Amino acid sequence: MCRGHLKAFLPGGERHAVLAEKSVVGGGYRSNVDCPICGSFDRERLIYLYLKNRPHLLSRTTKLLHIAPEHNLSVWLRSKMEIDYVSADLSREDVDLNFDLTRIPLPNATFNAIICNHVLEHIPNDRRAMAEFFRVLKPDGWAILQVPISLCLAATYEDFSITDPMDRERAFGQSDHVRIYAMDYVDRLKQAGFVVELFHWRGNNRDYGGKNNRFGLIDREIVFFASRPDHAVVRTWAPLVVDQ
Repeated sequence: MCRGHLKAFLPGGERHAVLAEKSVVGGGYRSNVDCPICGSFDRERLIYLYLKNRPHLLSRTTKLLHIAPEHNLSVWLRSKMEIDYVSADLSREDVDLNFDLTRIPLPNATFNAIICNHVLEHIPNDRRAMAEFFRVLKPDGWAILQVPISLCLAATYEDFSITDPMDRERAFGQSDHVRIYAMDYVDRLKQAGFVVELFHWRGNNRDYGGKNNRFGLIDREIVFFASRPDHAVVRTWAPLVVDQ
């Protein structure tokens, strides 16, 4: 993202056993994570390349909501004149808005696009957050909704009786995670109303670093591209009432 030339990226990630046992893509220790020049990391670089290689997504005026914004991706998006950029987080001070994703204090159909990278695994009521994303997207809007995901689990694993941080590390691979998603994550997005496209970057090697993976992407990471169909649901959706 900084156009630097490196022999390798820096390693990083969690080493908890469950991440390896469950083959969690986007979790676990990895050899090519951080750029030592700009600090971009593997998951951030994939979203950047995905958007860069699909310029039509940002070719017209786009009001975009970026949740828990990654620094380099945020800088790049803010630099684009056609983007009306809004950053948000629950508690960070370096963003435009602070709110709970299960209670977004904004009107229906506010945004053309949403980027949310590895946040939903922290939220107990993730289905409500997905429904809120759907509500604030305009018809024909899109969202990139990334999560760490197990490719060997048959179903998403969550147990809300596990509350101790150390127990959560052992169960979910991080002290503030509340689940390990499986591919039924797609079903949750569809139940919220989204149409979901799965993008495997390895099938498009030329634009994503070639067979040598020169951009240090996560080998099996999938882009979850969710879109809001252009239909009447948003007109009948009851607006969220936010406590004053």
